[in-house]
Amino acid sequence: MNKIKKGDEVIVNAGKDKGRRGTVMQVLADGRVLVEGINMVKKTQKPNPNQGVTGGIIDKEMAIDRSNIMLFNPATGKGDRVGIKTLEDDSKVRYFKSNDEVVDV
Repeated sequence: MNKIKKGDEVIVNAGKDKGRRGTVMQVLADGRVLVEGINMVKKTQKPNPNQGVTGGIIDKEMAIDRSNIMLFNPATGKGDRVGIKTLEDDSKVRYFKSNDEVVDV
């Protein structure tokens, strides 16, 4: 079970976007995460008339390492560490380590 999943709201704790919040768009297999509006870079793109793509300079999100983000805890308003525990019915859930509140219901 992954501690960070698609659709989670995270806060960046290291790098040029430190302190900013965003939603996880994709979790990559190599331990990196695409976060909406975080780690924006300018890329040049060639035009492709067959697909209707115009050329020029575009803004694009790049992946950020999983270690540089924390799950946002709405109870505290800060980023928080996440753990995994097993409930009585043998189902695994994620929980915030600061207040033992369950993330997934």
